[in-house]
Amino acid sequence: MSTEDNYQRVYTGSDVNVQYLQELFQKAGISCRVRNDFDSGLRAGFGGGLPGQVQLFAVTSHLDVAQKIVAATFKEDYSDEEDQGL
Repeated sequence: MSTEDNYQRVYTGSDVNVQYLQELFQKAGISCRVRNDFDSGLRAGFGGGLPGQVQLFAVTSHLDVAQKIVAATFKEDYSDEEDQGL
């Protein structure tokens, strides 16, 4: 089993938001990984990904807690109206 299989994406957003969530995850004892395709492409000498779209992955054993942290931190992104399709 690869390391990537042990992590699932919990958030995609700005670098600042991802860094903030990383700090919250660290305080909660949740292991996480960051994937920034745009930054990686620039370092390799070619473009790739979208600027400002950084992905945050949390270890699957703490996925429920990680998702709750994301939802509580960015409530406007998880409003009841969106859940109901309004």
